Amino acid sequence: MLGAAVLRAAVLRAAVMSEETKKPAETPSDAPQPKSGQSVGQAVKQGVVDAFAPVISAIDTIGGHIIMAARAFSWLPRRPFRGRSYLESMDYIGFGSLPVVLLVGLFTGMVTALQSVQVFREFGLTHLAGGTTGVSIAAELGPVLTSLMLAGRVGAGIATEIGTMRISEQIDALESMAVNPIQFLVLPRIVAGLLMTPILVLLFFIISMGGAYLIAVVKLGEDAGLFIYHFEEMVSFIEVMKGLMKGCVFGFTITLVGCYYGFNASGGGRGVGIATTKAVVISSVSVLVLDYFVTELLLVIFPVGS
Repeated sequence: MLGAAVLRAAVLRAAVMSEETKKPAETPSDAPQPKSGQSVGQAVKQGVVDAFAPVISAIDTIGGHIIMAARAFSWLPRRPFRGRSYLESMDYIGFGSLPVVLLVGLFTGMVTALQSVQVFREFGLTHLAGGTTGVSIAAELGPVLTSLMLAGRVGAGIATEIGTMRISEQIDALESMAVNPIQFLVLPRIVAGLLMTPILVLLFFIISMGGAYLIAVVKLGEDAGLFIYHFEEMVSFIEVMKGLMKGCVFGFTITLVGCYYGFNASGGGRGVGIATTKAVVISSVSVLVLDYFVTELLLVIFPVGS
């Protein structure tokens, strides 16, 4: 019996070994698969497309912003006007942003005056601190810093609000009720940004000069008469108007960018977060980029000394 069991095991082992020798060698799952043939021309074309993909995407995004702005302003003279939506947007952008704008403006004026006085003391020109501080804040620091504050607060808020409405299908519900979402959601915010941002820039300028006066005159003991005299001599009405014009451009840009990315949000809560981040970053960068081009244009229209 032992011999028969040993013989049976040997036969089974021989059968298994013969089956294994007949099987083809298996290809590892991680082995590279052969690629389909691709000509040199197709490879070059694909490489060019990949290289210019960011440029094409940027042009497409700019075009989307322009189309949204055109669609929004086409509804401006058409009924219904919905004045309550405009007032609510103005309250959110203007009054809601007032504390942070005034706080930043106060300390901006204080630190600018402090630096100006310390530098001018080496040349005996401390009486120019009021004028130089006023010019720098009226034409540059005021509109730029105010707009950056609005980009962080208003741009993020608009993108989050409209993006949430998009992913929760509230915008689709508006369209089903024959309410145009561009007119109802986008236009009031853009108009409010155009109107309220210059007002915030002007308030920023006023509170900044108050802070500059406190530091230069009250704390550092500079002559109040000379401070005010050179401020009036160097800060003209044109300089203030330049800052207000920049505020209009920046306010329009910030609200438009926030509306665009909120309106095109997708992918649930994560998509809303991505849209909000893009709105803040792009609107902030747009403010700094546009500041140069708007400044150059204003210098052509209003030359220095005009």
